[in-house]
Amino acid sequence: MCVSKRQEGNEDIKMEQKLRVGILGATGMVGQRFISLLENHPWFEVVTLAASPRSAGKTYEEAVGDRWKMDTPMPEAVKKIVVHNVNEVEEVAKTVDFVFSAVDMTKDEIRAIEEAYAKTETPVVSNNSAHRWTPDVPMVIPEVNPEHFAVIEDQKKRLGTTRGFIAVKPNCSIQSYAPCLAAWKEFGPKELVVTTYQAISGAGKTFKDWPEMVENIIPFIGGEEEKSEQEPLRVLGRVENGQIVKADSPKITCQCVRVPVLNGHTAAVFINFEKKPTKEQLIEKLEGFKGFPQEAELPSAPKQFIRYMTEDNRPQVKLDVDYESGMGISIGRLREDSIYDYKFIGLSHNTVRGAAGGAVLCAETLTAKGFITKK
Repeated sequence: MCVSKRQEGNEDIKMEQKLRVGILGATGMVGQRFISLLENHPWFEVVTLAASPRSAGKTYEEAVGDRWKMDTPMPEAVKKIVVHNVNEVEEVAKTVDFVFSAVDMTKDEIRAIEEAYAKTETPVVSNNSAHRWTPDVPMVIPEVNPEHFAVIEDQKKRLGTTRGFIAVKPNCSIQSYAPCLAAWKEFGPKELVVTTYQAISGAGKTFKDWPEMVENIIPFIGGEEEKSEQEPLRVLGRVENGQIVKADSPKITCQCVRVPVLNGHTAAVFINFEKKPTKEQLIEKLEGFKGFPQEAELPSAPKQFIRYMTEDNRPQVKLDVDYESGMGISIGRLREDSIYDYKFIGLSHNTVRGAAGGAVLCAETLTAKGFITKK
């Protein structure tokens, strides 16, 4: 069984101990990001790839063709893997210890297929939004609310499983500001006005796929504003009677704008507190904030989760999006405001921390805590 490095006292987990991983929706952009992040992972080995029926039966290299969207080359280890039909749940499930889900379907279809996999006693760690408001499905940023994984035991009772369950990560847009709210909890964040400036990879696109975005801004991203306002409250919520109860505060209003950037979501935030702190107190709380992934030294955990940048012109997407291999959050321009208490800028990598990387860190946390084991 895999345990955290701190518990194991040894970073080298032998190959035969690696957990066998499947990726559902492996040919899409987030699926590709999972594959690139899991190359040479010390705990997890990608053994099964599943996608739509049109990709099934082809090698992964054939199925993706010229649609590989990562900066790094396709890993050799996955090129010749024959892609399964994602709908053949039993066939896929019997080959793996757990799966990552990045399927592109309707919400109802996603809910159904993720539950179907869980009912084969296969844990599902999902990047999708379909189960984010299912009361007994934990939605977790591992540094902020790993205690929410406790509802898995109640979820298993509902599903009738002993090891199968679903866990999800929150929307990419909130990663640039929600962790700050956890760091500043003692000051009582009560009101936020947020504008997010979101990269095109969040829509699964590159500039080659979406030439209309070059030198353009689109002031609408479907469903994104509600997620950006509501999901932080669930992350900051509490476990009660086997369900997640969302927090009552802060109140958040948000506008989400698509901008001509490939990777990196920026947020401009205005904030009021119940107890107004000093700027120095706020920065100290950001820089000192850490959680279970840092304490357990999980393989994908950033050493410094949130950094504060003192330069007037930072964080910048080009310079800062890959901070801590895309798993860290960069905050800057924190200053007092004439209407609100403070304002600041946040930046996070939307397909690493905000998507596949966040899900991998969730899986590492679940493994270290004993929720994911070998079948």
